[in-house]
Amino acid sequence: MIKPKDNGELMKKKIVLILIGSIFMGCADFGYRPNKTEKERFIQSKNFNSEKGTFVNRRQNVIDEMKKRTFNLKLFKEYFSKGVDRVPVEKLPEVKPSIAEFLKDSQELKVIWFGHSSFLLNMDGITILVDPVFSENAAPVSFLVKRFQKPVLELSELPGIDYIVISHDHYDHLDRKSIQFFKNKDTKFITPLGVGSHLKGWGIPTQRIYEKDWWEEEEFSGVKFIATPAQHFSGRTGIHDNETLWASWVIKSKNHNIYFSGDSGYDIHFKEIGEKLGPFDVAFIESGQYNEKWKEVHMLPVEAAKAFKDLKARKYFPVHWGMFELALHPWYEPVEKIFNLIQSPNDNIIVPKIGEIVPLKAKFENTYWWRKD
Repeated sequence: MIKPKDNGELMKKKIVLILIGSIFMGCADFGYRPNKTEKERFIQSKNFNSEKGTFVNRRQNVIDEMKKRTFNLKLFKEYFSKGVDRVPVEKLPEVKPSIAEFLKDSQELKVIWFGHSSFLLNMDGITILVDPVFSENAAPVSFLVKRFQKPVLELSELPGIDYIVISHDHYDHLDRKSIQFFKNKDTKFITPLGVGSHLKGWGIPTQRIYEKDWWEEEEFSGVKFIATPAQHFSGRTGIHDNETLWASWVIKSKNHNIYFSGDSGYDIHFKEIGEKLGPFDVAFIESGQYNEKWKEVHMLPVEAAKAFKDLKARKYFPVHWGMFELALHPWYEPVEKIFNLIQSPNDNIIVPKIGEIVPLKAKFENTYWWRKD
């Protein structure tokens, strides 16, 4: 039997075809770079390198070294291979949420997780949507990074959204179609520095966009949005990286205090955030799409467990898993590993079904729905 040719040349051709497809099919999805006037504002930021014209991490050298180490044909070939259990063989359990129930007057903090890093909060009657990605895929072309299943709610089925929080501009966190749905609404957008350039390019009015540097905050109706550090990178084309900032977020009201990690490798910022702004009722922590080769920008499970401890959070809510295949591990592995690493996991970890309404102060009973047996 003659085996199909599968070598470096074939992989190069695949990569070229992907890039060409992206150029001709995904121009609008690429977004928009900050203009000269916008970049002048960034010079005031301690996180901006004015010589290079890019944002930087505390340890930018480790990210630069990681990028050199991971950009090779061997890794591309591994990524495009079938792998083991990287995608579910059947539809994941989900619950169609009752929006009326979600919006009921209550001092209880409620959340609906849509898979990956997209979730909806009801905080003291204020609706906050985080990193909404409702498109069929998380890439500039339709044949890459397809979601495991359709969204449990269509965008049109969402309640009125008061605020949208964005962690950074990668496709699995900033989705053009989802953003443009709110173009003619009253929704306000809170983003890291520079990310507003994409939003404005997609038709969101400037007066509804609030860009923040690390440790800056904005307050609306008694709810504070505080941009906090993360160790990551940005960019949507692979050419102009780090022209916009990435961030984690603290969202705090009179009755509640939550943390969202965005995407991040492990560093001292978790402890610093915990000491300055904790303790937190719940921490939504990036827990999937990791690999030893790129742990500088996506925490390994043991590091995520350490971050949870650093943050002084009462509850651990794993995100960044369960909807897209972006790494090489089995799709269910992240939560299995986290359950093995966290002390008293049944009391501390919240892993709801997609779409399930979760009151975050009540004791949550995990059903381990992701397990095969």
